[in-house]
Amino acid sequence: MKKTLIATSLLLACSGAFAQSITDKDLQEIQASFKKDASTKAIQNILTVDKNIRQNALNRDLQGKIDHYFKYRADVKGITNQLSSGRCWMFTSMNVLRPQIMKKYNLNAFDFSHNYLYFWDIFEKSNLFLENIIATTDKPMDDRTVVEYFKNPVGDGGVWNLYYNAAQKYGVIPQEVMPETAHSNNTAQLLSLVNEKLRLGGYTLREMATGGKKTKELRTEKKNVLKDVYRILALCLGEPPHQFTWRYMTKNGEIKELTNYTPKQFYNEITPADYTPENYIMIMNDPTREYYKIYEIQNYRNTQEGINWIYLNLPNEDIKAAALASIKNNEPMYASCDVGKQFNREEGILDPEMYDYESLLGVKLYMDKKARILTRQSGSAHAMTLIGCDTDVNDKPVKWEFENSWGANNGHNGYLTFTDKWFDEYMFRIVIRKVYLNEKAIKALNGKTEQLPVWDYMY
Repeated sequence: MKKTLIATSLLLACSGAFAQSITDKDLQEIQASFKKDASTKAIQNILTVDKNIRQNALNRDLQGKIDHYFKYRADVKGITNQLSSGRCWMFTSMNVLRPQIMKKYNLNAFDFSHNYLYFWDIFEKSNLFLENIIATTDKPMDDRTVVEYFKNPVGDGGVWNLYYNAAQKYGVIPQEVMPETAHSNNTAQLLSLVNEKLRLGGYTLREMATGGKKTKELRTEKKNVLKDVYRILALCLGEPPHQFTWRYMTKNGEIKELTNYTPKQFYNEITPADYTPENYIMIMNDPTREYYKIYEIQNYRNTQEGINWIYLNLPNEDIKAAALASIKNNEPMYASCDVGKQFNREEGILDPEMYDYESLLGVKLYMDKKARILTRQSGSAHAMTLIGCDTDVNDKPVKWEFENSWGANNGHNGYLTFTDKWFDEYMFRIVIRKVYLNEKAIKALNGKTEQLPVWDYMY
């Protein structure tokens, strides 16, 4: 045994597999590589007094070459503002439906109560977390799945299926019925306290299971934890109504009202009957995985009984063709992307050459999309409504448009323009009506679904 260990150690030493410190010789070579010529000295002078590297890397050759005009654009009206919260997925899911509601009730403006659905989203996520802890009490505390659950019991991020799950169960209501509060607009402190309570509750459940308590007793304790979560949410967000009366004014100046409506009744009235997972699918471009295949994220939902996050992985060209068809038919789409990359916030424009950090710093930074995903350099970070597309003389896309939820003072009057090249690099997901998919993609919907773990690198 000792001979084997010695031989292995020698082999590793010869192959250079042992970790190596920086030697004096290494340091001298590295330092000598920094040639302080005139241009390097000028850049150093600039960057040591100006903290904004991004602005200094702005590609001047690109400025003024990208406009905000679109040949095709879905009908939308009004910009929402999620403020300091991670509810972009909720705002986007609702923004897709808002134009139809304004038309239905003849309104100049309309918005949902995001506070109402946020309450139930966090409450249901809390139950799901506690159920997941009960289901994994036989696993050690350092099990990868258990670690993932405790790392972030609940958050206000999500994707389209979470909207569908919560709205189907609890309904939706107009904004005026349950307005935003300080903590729905700025969720950090509230979530910190809810997660502290849930970690305590989850740890208590594991200790009870170790002590021999049965599942029935664990669920009694789970209900006690949920009572405390409900209390925290009700104190910070207000209690959600069971029924409501909504007074509104039409474009014609008429005052009307819906009396004694339940949130579920309102949801059923404003939601198209076919707005379901049977007719809509999330399509995604993930070059790290096989295309024309369905993937499901284990336990990525908010309600215990709800549907998980499911998507069909497709090449970008298939996604673009489907998205353009949807826009031409006046159907905006839920979409998500890595919005922070190459984003000129002041102009509301995204292009992969917007900031030339390589020329400024004199170092290579480029990775393709697959490498960025695998190294965690890029991933979908924000959901917005995809509403517009501009095409060339051959009707090929050249740029696209998002309706954002950061307020009208952000970007180009609340909208963002991104080039087709940026689409290739940083667009990830779209929820679209299945009829817009090509034949190969539709056929793939009948294929076998591969389940991905809760700790998967993409999520």
